[in-house]
Amino acid sequence: MNMPILRSISRYLLLLLVALAISCGGKRITKANVDEVSEGMSKKQVESILGPPTSIDNQDFVIMKKTTYVYRQGKDMVTIVFKDDKVQSKDSTLSD
Repeated sequence: MNMPILRSISRYLLLLLVALAISCGGKRITKANVDEVSEGMSKKQVESILGPPTSIDNQDFVIMKKTTYVYRQGKDMVTIVFKDDKVQSKDSTLSD
Protein backbone atom coordinates (compact mmCIF):
# COMPACT_ATOMS: atom_id res chain seq x y z
CA MET A 1 0.00 0.00 0.00
CA ASN A 2 1.17 3.55 -0.68
CA MET A 3 2.84 5.09 2.45
CA PRO A 4 1.30 8.61 2.16
CA ILE A 5 -2.18 7.09 1.95
CA LEU A 6 -1.46 4.85 4.95
CA ARG A 7 -0.28 7.87 6.97
CA SER A 8 -3.40 9.82 6.03
CA ILE A 9 -5.64 6.96 7.10
CA SER A 10 -3.72 6.61 10.38
CA ARG A 11 -4.07 10.33 11.14
CA TYR A 12 -7.76 10.25 10.30
CA LEU A 13 -8.35 7.29 12.63
CA LEU A 14 -6.38 8.99 15.41
CA LEU A 15 -8.46 12.17 15.06
CA LEU A 16 -11.64 10.10 15.07
CA LEU A 17 -10.60 8.30 18.27
CA VAL A 18 -9.69 11.58 19.99
CA ALA A 19 -13.04 13.14 19.01
CA LEU A 20 -14.88 10.08 20.30
CA ALA A 21 -12.99 10.12 23.60
CA ILE A 22 -13.76 13.81 24.13
CA SER A 23 -17.46 13.40 23.37
CA CYS A 24 -17.75 10.43 25.75
CA GLY A 25 -15.89 12.29 28.47
CA GLY A 26 -18.55 15.00 28.72
CA LYS A 27 -20.94 15.47 31.59
CA ARG A 28 -23.10 12.43 32.11
CA ILE A 29 -25.04 14.01 34.95
CA THR A 30 -27.06 16.87 33.51
CA LYS A 31 -30.29 18.53 34.63
CA ALA A 32 -32.01 17.08 31.56
CA ASN A 33 -30.87 13.53 32.48
CA VAL A 34 -31.91 13.94 36.12
CA ASP A 35 -35.31 15.26 34.97
CA GLU A 36 -35.81 11.98 33.07
CA VAL A 37 -35.67 10.05 36.36
CA SER A 38 -39.16 9.70 37.79
CA GLU A 39 -40.84 8.13 40.80
CA GLY A 40 -41.34 4.38 40.51
CA MET A 41 -38.36 3.72 38.19
CA SER A 42 -36.12 0.74 38.91
CA LYS A 43 -32.41 0.98 39.72
CA LYS A 44 -31.62 -0.45 36.30
CA GLN A 45 -33.69 2.27 34.58
CA VAL A 46 -31.94 5.00 36.59
CA GLU A 47 -28.50 3.58 35.82
CA SER A 48 -29.34 3.45 32.10
CA ILE A 49 -29.92 7.22 32.25
CA LEU A 50 -27.28 8.39 34.74
CA GLY A 51 -24.78 5.54 34.73
CA PRO A 52 -23.45 3.86 37.87
CA PRO A 53 -23.63 5.96 41.06
CA THR A 54 -20.57 7.40 42.79
CA SER A 55 -21.70 5.77 46.06
CA ILE A 56 -24.50 3.55 47.33
CA ASP A 57 -26.00 3.33 50.83
CA ASN A 58 -28.20 0.30 51.58
CA GLN A 59 -30.46 0.07 54.63
CA ASP A 60 -32.63 -2.96 55.28
CA PHE A 61 -35.54 -2.36 57.62
CA VAL A 62 -38.03 -5.00 58.75
CA ILE A 63 -40.84 -3.53 56.65
CA MET A 64 -38.87 -2.07 53.71
CA LYS A 65 -35.53 -1.78 51.97
CA LYS A 66 -34.06 1.70 51.38
CA THR A 67 -31.19 2.36 48.98
CA THR A 68 -29.64 5.76 48.30
CA TYR A 69 -27.67 6.44 45.13
CA VAL A 70 -25.36 9.45 45.20
CA TYR A 71 -23.89 10.91 42.02
CA ARG A 72 -21.07 13.45 42.39
CA GLN A 73 -19.72 15.48 39.51
CA GLY A 74 -17.44 18.34 40.46
CA LYS A 75 -19.37 20.55 42.91
CA ASP A 76 -22.72 19.08 41.88
CA MET A 77 -24.50 16.21 43.60
CA VAL A 78 -27.60 14.18 42.79
CA THR A 79 -29.23 11.95 45.41
CA ILE A 80 -31.82 9.34 44.47
CA VAL A 81 -33.64 7.38 47.16
CA PHE A 82 -35.17 3.99 46.36
CA LYS A 83 -37.80 2.36 48.55
CA ASP A 84 -38.11 -1.37 47.83
CA ASP A 85 -35.98 -0.88 44.68
CA LYS A 86 -38.23 1.82 43.13
CA VAL A 87 -37.43 5.56 43.02
CA GLN A 88 -39.12 7.28 45.94
CA SER A 89 -37.43 10.70 45.71
CA LYS A 90 -34.58 12.63 44.12
CA ASP A 91 -32.64 15.74 45.02
CA SER A 92 -30.15 17.67 42.93
CA THR A 93 -27.79 20.63 43.26
CA LEU A 94 -27.55 20.93 39.47
CA SER A 95 -28.52 24.27 37.98
CA ASP A 96 -29.86 25.03 34.51
